[in-house]
Amino acid sequence: MILSICPNPSIDTYAWLEQLEPGQVNRIGKLLEYPGGKGTHVAMALKELGADTNLLGIWAGYSGSWIRQKCEETGIACGGVTVSGTSRKCYTFRSQNDRFDNTELLEPGPELSQSSYARFRDVCYHQFPQSDLICISGSWPQGAPANACAGIIELAEGAGKKIIVDCSGAQLTHIIKQRFFGVHLNETEALALGADNIEEALAMLSRNIELVAITKGADGLWLSYNDQVVHANVDIEHVISTVGSGDCLTAGMAYAVHKGFELEDIARYAVACGAANCLFEGIGQLKIDDVESLLPNVKVKVMAYGS
Repeated sequence: MILSICPNPSIDTYAWLEQLEPGQVNRIGKLLEYPGGKGTHVAMALKELGADTNLLGIWAGYSGSWIRQKCEETGIACGGVTVSGTSRKCYTFRSQNDRFDNTELLEPGPELSQSSYARFRDVCYHQFPQSDLICISGSWPQGAPANACAGIIELAEGAGKKIIVDCSGAQLTHIIKQRFFGVHLNETEALALGADNIEEALAMLSRNIELVAITKGADGLWLSYNDQVVHANVDIEHVISTVGSGDCLTAGMAYAVHKGFELEDIARYAVACGAANCLFEGIGQLKIDDVESLLPNVKVKVMAYGS
C-alpha cells in the first residue's frame, strides 16, 4: 500500500472569467470544484493507476468534510486529524485573456496548533507499518513548525519506510539536511537551494537522497537514482491545463518505484502521468487510458552522471 499524506487539503476550483478589472465588479461565469491539495492529487492519481492508497490529511470545517467525502467516493480510505477553522479553497482562473489565464489564488486555510501537529504525527506513525511507500506533498497549514515535514520523514525513516517528498520554502530547507529516499522539486525550487543549474542541483541533493526528481515544465524530467541520471519528456499536442501535473508525475514515479521498475521506466511512467494530467480538465487528475497512450511516446535519454 502507498500512503499519501496531504497536510493542507483544499477545494480546487476552476473559475471562468472573461475579464478581470481592478476596482470593478467581476462576475465568474462558471465554477468547477475538485478535491485538492498536492497530496490529495497524488492519492487520486494513484487510485486511477490501480494502486492501493490511503490518504491522511488535516481536515477543517465543511470544506474539509467535502474534500474527504469526494475522495472516499472514489474508494480512497481517508484518515488524519480534524482541526478548527475551514480547509482552504484554491482558485485557478481560466480565461481567453492570456494576461490572467491560469492565475492561481490560494486561501490560507486553518490554523494548526502544536497539539494538533503532534496528533497528526501520531496518526502518521501508526499508519506507517501498513505502508510499503509513503508520499507527502504540499504546504502545511498556518502555525505548523518549519520542520513539520522533517518530523514526518524522521518517523518514516525510523520505521524503515521509503518516503517521497514534495515541498518548498522553509520545509524544503529543513528536509535537505536529512537522509531519506526520494524528493520531487521543480527547477525554481531546486535552484533556490544554491545550485547554478539542474545538473548541479541533482548532484547536490543526491548526497543525502537516493531518488531525486527535478522537473522543468514542458522541458521534462531529470531523474537521478543509483548513480545514474536520465532525462525524460513527451510531446503533447493540446494542453487543457498544467495545474496539478507535477503531482500526477509524483504519483507516477511512486507507482513505478512501488512496482520495482528500473530507472528509465520510472522516468517514463512519471512523465506519462504528468502529461496525462494536461489532457484532462480535472485539476491534479489523470485517466489511465491517457497514461497508456502516452507511454510509448516518452523519450528517455541516459545522461553521464554529473553532467
